[in-house]
Amino acid sequence: MSIKAADVAKLRKATGAGMMDCKNALTEAEGDFDAAVSIIRKKGMAIANKRADREATEGVVLAKVSEDKKSGVMITLNCETDFVAKNDSFVEFATKILDIALANKPANLEALKALELEGRKIEDHVTEQTGVIGEKIDLSFYGSMEAEYSVAYIHAGNKLSTMIGFNKSMDDQMARDVAMQAAAMAPMGIDKDDVAADVVAKELEIAKEKARIEGKPEAMLDKIAQGRLVKFFKESTLLNQDFVKNNKQTVKQYLAEADKDLTVTKMMRFTLNA
Repeated sequence: MSIKAADVAKLRKATGAGMMDCKNALTEAEGDFDAAVSIIRKKGMAIANKRADREATEGVVLAKVSEDKKSGVMITLNCETDFVAKNDSFVEFATKILDIALANKPANLEALKALELEGRKIEDHVTEQTGVIGEKIDLSFYGSMEAEYSVAYIHAGNKLSTMIGFNKSMDDQMARDVAMQAAAMAPMGIDKDDVAADVVAKELEIAKEKARIEGKPEAMLDKIAQGRLVKFFKESTLLNQDFVKNNKQTVKQYLAEADKDLTVTKMMRFTLNA
């Protein structure tokens, strides 16, 4: 039977599949549009299964906060190549998932995948996109947070995002400065109390051994190690880091300039290829 170009274009718009794939699906479905859509989707699943062992290490990391600034979400949508990650359609698809996550605030990644996008589960859309794009697509990360005031920052290129929560309302640019600090300096915690005990113990052990190798007296090793731990906290915790826009003050001091009680209560940072 003859397949009309208009029907092929309609199917392509509905599924995002290639022109020949759409024409072949319509031919197989004998012109039945809904059946052709089903064929395209099944093809997407078949390709997804073939690509299950592929590495999807590229992609985008996106974050967004609610209009009232009291909550935020972050997602990572992976693909195989940077070329696809930079494609407007791929970013738009990821943004749709992000918006649904923000509107619904699911409990976890699996709950997000089960939510509906345009009448079907997000998980099904992701599988279908694997077939359409020809690369393994994976929704691999979802996180959320709540705070009195939240800010999200997406670094240029969409490979790195941060979200920071504060204990009270504040100037948005100041909040953004702190989110950019977290992006640039990769702190492992907000303050020293957030660093895991085993990490602290390991740092003390490393510091003592280093001092021992340097020939420091055995009786002084503990004191030297504690001093180096202070330096570690300064480099590795957000509030104690030197503020990137003014290294003569810490992030904690920068916030105190606006309000002595203002502080960070939540932090989320996710990056690809790091």
